[in-house]
Amino acid sequence: MHYYDLKQDLALVDKKDNIVGRIDKWEAHKKGLLHRAFTIALIYKDQIVLQHRRHPVFDGYYDLTCSSHPVYIGDILQTFEQGFYTTLKREWNLDEGNIQKMEDKGSVYYQAKDPNSIYGEHEICHLLVGEISLFPSPNYEFAYGFSLVSKKSLLDKKNPLRGSFAPWVPLLLDLL
Repeated sequence: MHYYDLKQDLALVDKKDNIVGRIDKWEAHKKGLLHRAFTIALIYKDQIVLQHRRHPVFDGYYDLTCSSHPVYIGDILQTFEQGFYTTLKREWNLDEGNIQKMEDKGSVYYQAKDPNSIYGEHEICHLLVGEISLFPSPNYEFAYGFSLVSKKSLLDKKNPLRGSFAPWVPLLLDLL
């Protein structure tokens, strides 16, 4: 079974990121219900690893290194750290030992409808930044490709990639 077909529950939250319930992942994305998420930015030799998303929501857009959600395992919601390492293993074949340091840079609130699917995002999205010395090996089930971009280039409003960013990326750039 493909990862996107797995039954997973996410944390429903209010605008202050307080948990107010739980919901099936795809129901949350169809109905536009506010839920908790995270985006990871990995830094490799002063370059940020970008992912060209292969995903049912905002497919083909550029993301930071990857994005996902803490999910419930039974009745327990994953911590950001658990979700961070699970996602990096799944999408980039990286283990905990490959990350030199990880830092939570804060969060943003946003809502966006995917113009090419029945889904949308409505999230409190936390930015987690990690440094790596070993270049990751992308899992092409989750990415069409990747790019390495300097922080300066990423922040440049004239960068041609900016028109292809997933809607949460420009908001998170302010936290980098």
